[in-house]
Amino acid sequence: MRRRLIVTVDDFGLSVPVNEAVERGHREGIVTAASLMVAEPAAADAVARAKANPTLAVGLHVVVVAGRPLLPPERIPDLVGPDGMFSSELARAGMKYFFSTRARRQLEVEIRAQFAAFAATRLPLDHVNAQCHYHLHPTVLGLMLKVAREYGRPPVRIPYEPFPSTWRATHDRFRGRLAQAVFLAPFLGIVKSRLRAGGFAHNDYLFGFNDTGRMTPERVVGFLENLPEGATELYFHAATARWPGIARDLEPYRLEDEFAALISPRVAEAARASGAQRIGFRALADAR
Repeated sequence: MRRRLIVTVDDFGLSVPVNEAVERGHREGIVTAASLMVAEPAAADAVARAKANPTLAVGLHVVVVAGRPLLPPERIPDLVGPDGMFSSELARAGMKYFFSTRARRQLEVEIRAQFAAFAATRLPLDHVNAQCHYHLHPTVLGLMLKVAREYGRPPVRIPYEPFPSTWRATHDRFRGRLAQAVFLAPFLGIVKSRLRAGGFAHNDYLFGFNDTGRMTPERVVGFLENLPEGATELYFHAATARWPGIARDLEPYRLEDEFAALISPRVAEAARASGAQRIGFRALADAR
């Protein structure tokens, strides 16, 4: 099995510095894909940059927690707080989405609106995933796949970080990396079964799950030197600079260092040396 590599920047559209990191990372570095947040303030800027860089594969980053909805609060009152934003309390939101019929109905309406907004950009839909990997939630996954069938069954991210490779690449957080791999493996097996049954392609592996906000050049080189065979995604949260009003949960992230990794000559050389074919997600579907 040959190695294939997808390099994705999440939160495309969140801010101009994020969009700049995506564009420069694609033009000057190793970025092959970006995940667009259609409701964020810089979404139009992101779309313009994507159209100026047609080799950049752009997918939909569905937001149903910890972010901004596309619809007004009166359309989705059970999903948002007084500030009109989705909850950052992931467990509480997950319980509501699973048990509340009203919430599930509103959730489908919001997810449909986000897919429709992406379609309105006229960008090819390369993939779909969700903020905070929330597409793994059984209710969200079911609704997302239901709507995605109407948009060409785009490939879906599987956040499985293989323990042997991630440990060899980093030599830190042994217990955390092992626990994550062991705990998620059976659950992700169920998710992959649902994807296959629905005709959705997916990646085999992912790096960045255990190192969100810390994908420095040194760390990325380690991952590239330990790529398993199959389709691997490296995903990043990158920006060229901080911006006013940055979300609290992003404050600890080393956004500029992650951008530096994307355009690092050393990282680019490691990507070449890996022998991996760099692709977008759609290539996974086309190869089926």
